[in-house]
Amino acid sequence: MPAARRTKQQVVSEFRHAEILAAARRVFAARGYEGASVEEIARTAGVAKGTVYLYYRSKDEIYQAALREGLLALCAELRLRVQAARGVQDTIRAFVDTKLAHFEEHRDFLRIYVAAFGNLTPQPAAQRECRALYLEQLSLLEAGMRAALRHDRVRHVPAEAAALAVFDLTKGVVQRRLLGRSREATEKDVAFLLELLRKGLAQPALRPVREQRRSV
Repeated sequence: MPAARRTKQQVVSEFRHAEILAAARRVFAARGYEGASVEEIARTAGVAKGTVYLYYRSKDEIYQAALREGLLALCAELRLRVQAARGVQDTIRAFVDTKLAHFEEHRDFLRIYVAAFGNLTPQPAAQRECRALYLEQLSLLEAGMRAALRHDRVRHVPAEAAALAVFDLTKGVVQRRLLGRSREATEKDVAFLLELLRKGLAQPALRPVREQRRSV
């Protein structure tokens, strides 16, 4: 059955939503939640303040929508890349590379993402939304790690613990780049993290029998 054609009003509404949220990400990134205002968001979007209120009832609702849209786009990219990966190294690379590439492309979103994940926003609804999509990212990574760990010759570790470690280390790289503490190309940061994790997951080398006897 062919999809229903969108009306002109629906097209305009979608365009306005996108315009307002793009402006909101820029303003929230520059001012933080407390410093941002609906007036500035409207001015940045090039629309009247009243137009913003036709689509969103409050600054809080705009913030949640901007965060939700960015997280949904990130989760969709992660799902495609992680589920297509094969093996531990490919799974980790897919997760790390996708997140860093997404944030490099959407630096305004990166700032409000880090603020939300650092519990810097006082909005309970935004925190719940953020937590749900955080758990979705973690669940994708854990499922990928579990499948990869079954087939690769690596150290036996719980998939959940491995996923948490990868997630937290990735978050550290993201924050370091946001704060300007890394001047390396994205590829170098990804390569460093992969090498660190590869060594951590490698099977311990067997000691020679003679050395084993001496330690008994």
